[in-house]
Amino acid sequence: MSISRAERLLNVLDLKQIEENLYLGENEPENGARIFGGQVLAQASMAAYRTVVDLDMHSTHAYFLRPGDSSKQVLYEVERIRDGRSFTTRRVVAIQSGQAIFNMDISFQAAETGLEHSLPMPNVPLPSELQDDRDVAKRLGGAAADARLSPMAKLERPFELRSVFELGTPAWAEARAWNPVWVRFLAPVAEAEGPSQPISRCLLAYASDMGLVSTGYLPHQNEVDRSQLQMASLDHSLWIHRPVPMDQWLLFHKRTSSAQGARAMVHADFFASDGQLIASATQEGLLRTKE
Repeated sequence: MSISRAERLLNVLDLKQIEENLYLGENEPENGARIFGGQVLAQASMAAYRTVVDLDMHSTHAYFLRPGDSSKQVLYEVERIRDGRSFTTRRVVAIQSGQAIFNMDISFQAAETGLEHSLPMPNVPLPSELQDDRDVAKRLGGAAADARLSPMAKLERPFELRSVFELGTPAWAEARAWNPVWVRFLAPVAEAEGPSQPISRCLLAYASDMGLVSTGYLPHQNEVDRSQLQMASLDHSLWIHRPVPMDQWLLFHKRTSSAQGARAMVHADFFASDGQLIASATQEGLLRTKE
């Protein structure tokens, strides 16, 4: 029986410990020669989780320094910056061929109660009213048929995606600044007993890098072909506000606020199906026109 892309991602998150604070990660082969940034975010988060007990990641701040080579394993070195009663801090560096390709600061928190409020979820169609992006992209013919489509649109992914602006429709083709997409992980997630949920939160870190840079392209998708752009994640921040219901549909609401100097700024929120705000992300990405 073939293993699904989602199950392979769970295997990729199962890092091998080679020494105290040192972990080795395999790569997903499906994303081509370069490692997908979300994979490195997720693996770095998991490496940090291996150094804490009964705590949960609530914020991360990362820089993508060099392109990752998917043919080589990634070494994750964890620095134990601080262990506090409420908050604990780790720094993780991802290394290939002796060079840092990525670094991230991660803050963990013990469970606490306090005041609560939440931004309301946008009024968008439910996933049951939308079509699977991959199915739609295959019917359309993918990027070969429409240059505005992602080259990844027809590929199997760990997450099912259902875009509010259906691929190929007139609404999807319009220049716009926002891109709400429902996402759902396509394999069961079994957390170990305890108050923390490392797998779910690391999977959310992976998902938080899906399509952010390309959202910065949307206001310009009728000005320049996607193939004429060089796009890459530069820096990335993620805040997790509430427990992550990884067994549910999550609304991934992405929007871009600026593009200048070959960089685009994108913000995103994750909402649970009951409308609660689960997490927020912000990323600046490279959006460079090729010469």
